Amino acid sequence: MVTRNVPATRDWGLTWRIWFVMSMLAAVYVLFISILSALGIPWQGVAVMAGIMLFVQFFFSHKLVLWSMGAKVVSEAEAPKLHAMVARLATAASLPKPKIAVANTDVPNAFATGRSAGSAVVCVTTGIQRRLTDDELEAVLGHELTHVKNKDVMVITLASFFATVASFLTQWLMWASLFGGGNRDRRGGAGAFFVAYIVSMIVYFVANLLILALSRYREYAADRGSAFLTRMPSKLASALGKISGAMARIPTEDLRKTQGAQAFFIVPAIKGDSIAELFSSHPPTAKRIEKLMALAQELEH
Repeated sequence: MVTRNVPATRDWGLTWRIWFVMSMLAAVYVLFISILSALGIPWQGVAVMAGIMLFVQFFFSHKLVLWSMGAKVVSEAEAPKLHAMVARLATAASLPKPKIAVANTDVPNAFATGRSAGSAVVCVTTGIQRRLTDDELEAVLGHELTHVKNKDVMVITLASFFATVASFLTQWLMWASLFGGGNRDRRGGAGAFFVAYIVSMIVYFVANLLILALSRYREYAADRGSAFLTRMPSKLASALGKISGAMARIPTEDLRKTQGAQAFFIVPAIKGDSIAELFSSHPPTAKRIEKLMALAQELEH
């Protein structure tokens, strides 16, 4: 691993994109609530339900995703190399050392989860350990620890709150518009509920596009964080290429078993470009590799 001290510089273009998407989300949500209030739609109860659901997701998602992968938290005695890598990177990133888990699957991947740095878990599969060199694996772990440092699980969960409200409202208002909302005297009755239904559908669609864009930009940020944390952007680029290339040789049944962790993975567990970029939570691997190689040249100077 390269040890010379290269200070991390902020990617202002990426930072601006992240804040722009978050500002657009906030604007969409403010407009959404304003329209619902003007129509007299009782959205507060739905918001409470969405809040409860996201509360459970926020505090228990790390356990659920580990369970869905069949991952097991391992001790230092069971995985000394992994523990040494993560401890070194956590120290460099000024983070408490997270728990480490291993999932016994040939699908080559890794992810980090947990609501905070103190509850974080970094998980790798046996498939990724077999395919990557130590430097490549360390670069992948640097990516995951950057997600922890940037509080990405919390950011995406909070960003999803009103999208979840819109989803619930879409289902409820569909029936309410058909049956007059249970109160035809309420500021327009069935008509108001139907308008709110259409607005909720639009907000859900637009909000999800923005959340996916936010997720993609945060993947770029985690790649960049790994580059400065490990000083090995070319190794992360190599790892991404290996992981993406290996997916084509993994049985579809094995890929299907990992769907519960899809949004957390460093590379989506899919074959080829089966998801349009606009509807993907991850940027195209080729673009990520291109940016990392450019960053490698930058760090050499």
